Amino acid sequence: MLAFMQLVFFYGFLALQNISLGLKDWQFILLVLSTVLIAAAGYVINNIFDQETDNFNKPKNVIVGKSISETNAYYSYVALNVAGVAIGFYLSNVIGKPGFASLFILIAATLYFYASSLKQMLLIGNIIVALLLSFSVLIIGVFNLYPIVNIENQSVLANLFSILIDYSVFAFMINFIREIVKDIEDISGDYNQGMNTLPIFIGKQKTTKIVFVLSFIPLFSILYYIKTYLFPLVYVCLYMLVFVVAPLLFFMVKIWTAESQKQFHNLSTLLKWILFFGILSILIISWNRKLL
Repeated sequence: MLAFMQLVFFYGFLALQNISLGLKDWQFILLVLSTVLIAAAGYVINNIFDQETDNFNKPKNVIVGKSISETNAYYSYVALNVAGVAIGFYLSNVIGKPGFASLFILIAATLYFYASSLKQMLLIGNIIVALLLSFSVLIIGVFNLYPIVNIENQSVLANLFSILIDYSVFAFMINFIREIVKDIEDISGDYNQGMNTLPIFIGKQKTTKIVFVLSFIPLFSILYYIKTYLFPLVYVCLYMLVFVVAPLLFFMVKIWTAESQKQFHNLSTLLKWILFFGILSILIISWNRKLL
């Protein structure tokens, strides 16, 4: 999903603009690879710290301690991070902004602290994960638009970057809600490990109602965005209503009455599909604009 999202924004949006981007195609592929490697390292360290919780919540899907030893998992974690940060350091120098390498180090460090401690804090872990996903959209603009800014193209590039910001906000909202739904799904294992997630703090039923209320934020935001910016694009409006708004409304109906772990798992998957189709809409926008 992470790689797909970045590829869609690069080839389905930025590469179609009449500008010279900061990265060549093969360099952008390296940026995607770097992002995926660091994200993979984050998953590895998270699985290392979550062994006991995962043994309770999803024993059939446990990898660390079964398919791979904890020692080898740590070796994999270090190797993935080193490779990801090294590529980031190279790309930062390619665009003449060596200081940007610190972004990759910061993301890797944040994922470690998330797995080791931040995820145990009320809502902090949910916010961190959602922010990191949304930043994976912004980093495309940081490496492709920022290095080529000048007085002549400043307004054009600012407009393009603002669109990336809009999508990153959308990704944050959907993923933040999804993280809370996943916490509801995993409430039993998290409780046994002494974690302080929102469902543990206020209870599962109250949390589902909060998720229901929170869902109005992306719903109204999307409807406002359609009315304000996309209304002349008929096919885009139809696409957004069918593949993003309708599933989100379905999610809101189902979350109100959801009770079982399977129901929350299915709702978490639904949010992932909403995010997928929401990101894909940038392709529909680019295509619809060509028809005008």
